[in-house]
Amino acid sequence: MILDIKTFPDKVLRKKAEPVIEFNDELKLLLDNMMETMRANSGVGLAAPQVAVSKRILVIDTTQAEEEGSLLRVINPEIISEEGEQLGEEGCLSVPGEYEPIRRAEKIILKAQDENGKEFTLEAEAFLARVIQHEIDHLNGVLFIDRLPSYKRDTLKKAIKRRIAEGDYIVTGME
Repeated sequence: MILDIKTFPDKVLRKKAEPVIEFNDELKLLLDNMMETMRANSGVGLAAPQVAVSKRILVIDTTQAEEEGSLLRVINPEIISEEGEQLGEEGCLSVPGEYEPIRRAEKIILKAQDENGKEFTLEAEAFLARVIQHEIDHLNGVLFIDRLPSYKRDTLKKAIKRRIAEGDYIVTGME
């Protein structure tokens, strides 16, 4: 089932997600739906808060973007080590149509759990490391635009407000 993706400035995107405690069929169904939603929207990563579930869950599929891509279902992720630096353009399904260069660690070591609760570690570098860091930011209520210099962030927010006013930006969670 394809889920609705929440867009900036929806408040759910700013909440710190809660850890997953129960590993059950409901979790597996959510992971399946998140994967389907991400693919239907041509994304490479999706975090649960982006579909209004404030849990520490993310899915990643870089198989279309990289020759040796990765397909991951990640629960309760934590970056335990990072090194180096890379600068690369990022976009986000929750901030549609906006792309900006963002600095990230070049290489990370991730500690997490799989959909059955089994712990694992993963070394990631380059594009995969970037995607993981971007998605973990979502779990902490951080958007890629928050990593921009303030003048760029302010300009981007004004552009989004203009797009909202012109009806060229899908808004969720507005009261």
